[in-house]
Amino acid sequence: MNKANLVEAVQKSLGSGTSRAQAERSVDAVIDGIRTGLKKDKSVQLVGFGSFKVATRKARIGVNPKTGEKIKIAASKGVKFAAGKELKAKIGK
Repeated sequence: MNKANLVEAVQKSLGSGTSRAQAERSVDAVIDGIRTGLKKDKSVQLVGFGSFKVATRKARIGVNPKTGEKIKIAASKGVKFAAGKELKAKIGK
């Protein structure tokens, strides 16, 4: 499912009185809320769905697979998602 499919699903869920633009604004608002929460608090927990957390990766030495040359990989931040109990139960184990 991509964002367009998600917007369509939200529109159907909200009913026939909801326009595609309203559904897209709703999806965008949720995504922006998650972004803001990650930036401010470093985590966002949605009970029954899961949690998003900022993960820091340390700098490390990697190997270029073509040349075998060792390269420095800078420290970086990423986002990790952990599914909640209810989501795990819905999709199966």
